[in-house]
Amino acid sequence: MENIRNFAIIAHVDHGKSTLADRLLELTGTVAARDMRSQLLDSNPIERERGITIKLAPVRMEYQGHILNLIDTPGHVDFSYEVSRSLAACEGAILLVDATQGIQAQTLAHFREAQKLNLAVIPVINKIDITTADIEGTKRQLHEILNFDPDSILLVSGKTGAGVPELLQSVIDRIPPPSGSPAAPLRALVFNSNFDLHLGVVAWVRLIDGAVRRHDKFYLLATHAHTAAIEVGIFAPGRQTRDSLSAGEVGYVVTGLKDISALTVGDTLSALPVASPLPGYKQIKPVVFVSFYPTDGDEINALRDALSKLRLQDSSLEFTPEFSPALGNGFRVGLLGLLHADVVQERLEREFNLSLIAATPSVSYQIVTVKGDTYTISKALDLPDPSFIRAIREPVINLSLFVPESFVGGVMQLCQDHRGKKQDMQYLGKLIHLTYTLPLAELIRGFYDQLKGVSQGFATLDYELTGYVAADLVKLDVLVAGDLVDSLSQIVPRSQAISIGQELVQRLAGIIPRQQFEIAIQAAIGGHIVARSDIKAFRKDVLAKMSGGDQTRKDKLLKKQKKGKSRMKRVGRVDIPQEAFLSLLRVY
Repeated sequence: MENIRNFAIIAHVDHGKSTLADRLLELTGTVAARDMRSQLLDSNPIERERGITIKLAPVRMEYQGHILNLIDTPGHVDFSYEVSRSLAACEGAILLVDATQGIQAQTLAHFREAQKLNLAVIPVINKIDITTADIEGTKRQLHEILNFDPDSILLVSGKTGAGVPELLQSVIDRIPPPSGSPAAPLRALVFNSNFDLHLGVVAWVRLIDGAVRRHDKFYLLATHAHTAAIEVGIFAPGRQTRDSLSAGEVGYVVTGLKDISALTVGDTLSALPVASPLPGYKQIKPVVFVSFYPTDGDEINALRDALSKLRLQDSSLEFTPEFSPALGNGFRVGLLGLLHADVVQERLEREFNLSLIAATPSVSYQIVTVKGDTYTISKALDLPDPSFIRAIREPVINLSLFVPESFVGGVMQLCQDHRGKKQDMQYLGKLIHLTYTLPLAELIRGFYDQLKGVSQGFATLDYELTGYVAADLVKLDVLVAGDLVDSLSQIVPRSQAISIGQELVQRLAGIIPRQQFEIAIQAAIGGHIVARSDIKAFRKDVLAKMSGGDQTRKDKLLKKQKKGKSRMKRVGRVDIPQEAFLSLLRVY
């Protein structure tokens, strides 16, 4: 165990984690030169195309008589839970900072997570080979903001490999070996899992005590499941079988379980059913909900199977069936953010050949009834009659923003426009760190795109869900020709209901085709109409065949036409085309 080092690489998005991991794999000879490719640990095609890491990726390297277990982590805020899992399986972390950008929102968030776990953190400045690199400025930030000794900061280039040997030596010197007892009964932390069609559930584990061998029986303390190890091994970076894994090591155990729910991430794998469990993780709860509908209703079973298979690989994904009068059968999918939603939709369409309609993202709300009961809903259709509601609570986040000084005014105005409340403001050299409380619903209503616009792409954000707060919210309904269209109902702040309603009816008026009669499109709160737009009727020229005649005869024909139009308006029904729903649902 003295020769084992378990560490993760943590950083903000696009600061070079995966590229640095490539150089570590090359230097340690873990991957042969002929098999090497850029971002090797990003195995999913979507990860490679977008240039981002979505899933954590462990790999075992051997260097100068030491075993180095590296876990490459994502940088995007939607996948922060992957980072916290990785850190819990490590004794140390490399904190990577881009020399051209300095400390950003996720840099600070991941550093604080590592501090909570008392990990040894090695500060590293990356991309020193770029001509615009501000090495001294970044060093100063690391010293002033995160309190690192300037002499402890390492300089590397993930692209050229400069400074990487010194970094590996620092990992050996500065990160402590794992603690635990090889002679004690088996206890291992499950930090991730996946599902193999042939082998069943595969648990990714960090062994704390004891050892596990092939055919050993073990227990899962959280779910009370018991099974035996069909296969054990390490990631190098693909799965490689071993005779056993012992305390301090990172690897995998093929459990043989066919039900992914029998194994939860954060569970303790133990030789004894009464062993004390390891601390584990907070349960992941979805914060953003998106409804997916197949464009061909016959594909609903294929969509269910596809979501079930994705659920085996992504424990944060939840889904329940639902029905829309306009779009038919579909599924309400709970996710961790808009990027997570985008990635899930792309995987469903590409890996399972589905054609999907994605509804507007929404958040969950807590309803407190007059009787004092509390329950959660995720769509406006589930909102009860106002007479039964004592309060509606919406999710609120703690928003952390890093903004260059020249853009701070526009960013502060943007936060205020989105019902944000300023908590703190710190000057960090040329950067300003803003902290706001903000309703989560505002974040998913175009906030991120607007933030990039007002800051010209330089602002970065991180957020953490802090709980639910009572708010003055109402259900905004849409009526077309007097008929309620359930699928377009929304939960909105009362103060914004009129402006949202006006925008909605105007957009619908431009989408719904004209009919033989006039169509009224209305937005309403309860029985109160807050916005209206009309679509004028087609009007046949009933006087076209008249070559002459007096005015009374013309008036008679026009009066007859008018009476027919009013009758059609009373009994006519408007079929809203699917394209109208699509153009509204894909607002964001």
